Amino acid sequence: MELVAARQNLRRGSLMATITYVRTIKYVAEILEEDVELLQAIVSNDDNLSYGNIISVHTGDDESVTALTDDGMEELEQMLSHARHSTNEWNDFLDSFVDDKELIARIKAKSLR
Repeated sequence: MELVAARQNLRRGSLMATITYVRTIKYVAEILEEDVELLQAIVSNDDNLSYGNIISVHTGDDESVTALTDDGMEELEQMLSHARHSTNEWNDFLDSFVDDKELIARIKAKSLR
């Protein structure tokens, strides 16, 4: 999926980086070999990643797909890697970032990798 966007902030006189493509959250899950529902839960709060790294792509009247920039995917990958340093850190991470108790239980049942 490609998203072509060049934006210029004329009020501040600065030029933002051009985003030439994004990856859907489903594709990011495949690349990172992560549970797509876990990633969706994490990025459902856009404060969990840096501003601009989570993109909502509207595909119809009331339909949208969540996508990430390269920086967003890298930030998410690092976040997950750091959380997996120990079982306690991983459990704390899941409890802090995921609201769905059934999803947490399913993810906790898997190994840390």
